[in-house]
Amino acid sequence: MSFVRLPEGEDVNGVTSKMTDVETEFGGLLAGREEITFVVGGDDTDAVVPPKNSAPATAQKLDTANPNNLIYRSATATYEVKGGIRTAEKDLDSLKVTLAISIAGGRRSRQKLDLYEDKQISKAARDVAERLGLRADLIELDLDRLTELLESYRDTLRAGVGRDDKPSVAVSDRDRTRCLQFLKAPNLLASINEMIERAGIVGEENNRLLLFVVASSYAMPQTLHALIQGASGSGKTRLLGTVAEMIPAEEVERYTRVTEGSFYNQGEYDFVNKLLCFEDLDGLKEEALLAVRELQSSGIIRSATSVKNELGNIEKANRVVRGPIASLACTTKAEVYEDNISRCFVVAVDESQEQSLRIIEYQNKWSAGKVDKRDEKRVREFLQNCLRLLAPLEVINPFAERISLPAKAHKIRRLNELYQCFVRQVTLLNQFQRKRDGRGRLVTAPEDLRVACEILFESIVLKVDELDGSLRQFFEQVKSYVKRKGESYAFNRFELRGVVKLGKTQQHHYLNRLVELEYLVKEGFANRGYRYKVAHWDNMEALRARIKNDLLEQLDGL
Repeated sequence: MSFVRLPEGEDVNGVTSKMTDVETEFGGLLAGREEITFVVGGDDTDAVVPPKNSAPATAQKLDTANPNNLIYRSATATYEVKGGIRTAEKDLDSLKVTLAISIAGGRRSRQKLDLYEDKQISKAARDVAERLGLRADLIELDLDRLTELLESYRDTLRAGVGRDDKPSVAVSDRDRTRCLQFLKAPNLLASINEMIERAGIVGEENNRLLLFVVASSYAMPQTLHALIQGASGSGKTRLLGTVAEMIPAEEVERYTRVTEGSFYNQGEYDFVNKLLCFEDLDGLKEEALLAVRELQSSGIIRSATSVKNELGNIEKANRVVRGPIASLACTTKAEVYEDNISRCFVVAVDESQEQSLRIIEYQNKWSAGKVDKRDEKRVREFLQNCLRLLAPLEVINPFAERISLPAKAHKIRRLNELYQCFVRQVTLLNQFQRKRDGRGRLVTAPEDLRVACEILFESIVLKVDELDGSLRQFFEQVKSYVKRKGESYAFNRFELRGVVKLGKTQQHHYLNRLVELEYLVKEGFANRGYRYKVAHWDNMEALRARIKNDLLEQLDGL
């Protein structure tokens, strides 16, 4: 037995009525007929086997452009899977779908069935055939093929291989040429720093470059993290936001607030090679902070939870969220996040009067229309395209054993690991200028270590210093004021407020913290007002010089 495939939505009468030479044209149709084979089973029922060379029935693919409306088109009809399919582990023993089956002319049939139930498929095929005037056996063949395609699609989703919903941006040939020319030019990091200034960040020369290098590690196997610390209104969030805009937008996730269970309920691959930006760590609950720390350290979150199965019974379910991630975060309370600080480079915002004047000048130019906003946007997009061209290659550092960080640094083990990762990232940014070994790995150059030390110097000093960045800047202002009065001079809060230009609450916090650490002593009584004296005259400039000279001597010996 054989059959002839007619154009979709046509019957024999309709086809022959349009023929000018019926005998010749109809003979051509008959010549292309396809054989149908019947297999006789043990219960004497005949099963239809589709022809082996039936290309139209098997060559069709599943249209997954809209995951909530999957489409399969066959020679018989069009099948739309409304609402997509379930991919949870508990749903793998079924394939329940809502189908909208249509033919030319707009006639449509809707069915809700489990494609793993033969009886449901047979009944649905008969109902659709009767409603749309089609052959039930052909509809069954289509449903079998649709089942295979949906199974394959579900397996792909669960494997996390084809996350087709992840947006990708292609770099044009013209932009690629410009970016490669830039990436191959000497003094790349210095050029990037100039571009960052053109993108809208004034001052903060080392900090902005450090944050960019950290953020650019999002696509690499070993990512970096930074914590921006400063007083309220010091420009932390703007610094973070501007740097984030230089990273490909499809790879950035920004958060103002995160609930406790949010990260644990993300898709397994939602955070893979993403840059997470937290505008204020105070907006994260403790459970969310724990999740961030685990993503930073191990690159994966594993959690056990309770779910209700189809029978209504409570059972255990495991959830996994994978990294790695790079991260940038802001806070006014660096001392509160001790566990987070040890995993990050700490960046202290420049709160000096000179930096304030630079920012005010930029703001005034912006308001006066003297800032080229289009150029800022072009620079950000250019840096995004440059990062899209970088490959996550393996890096070896032959000089790793010849550089030692200050032994007094806070949690030196983690700091050393962070430093080595930072050197790798500097090498990766210079990958178009670096040699490769016999195994295709990038080889770090001595200048990469020198650049890394220059960028990281302030962060290394903060790791050695007992005081965090903002508190150190405040204490240096206090010492400078007291020195002018005499080292034994005792000051009160009111007179100091006019010197440091801080609000009462912030000043109160800093003074109490310095008293706790015994850098200041408090005298007097509450009813008469307290006075403060400097108890510990540390020499931070000498410490900085000592650390810098030590690092330079090691670098000169490479």
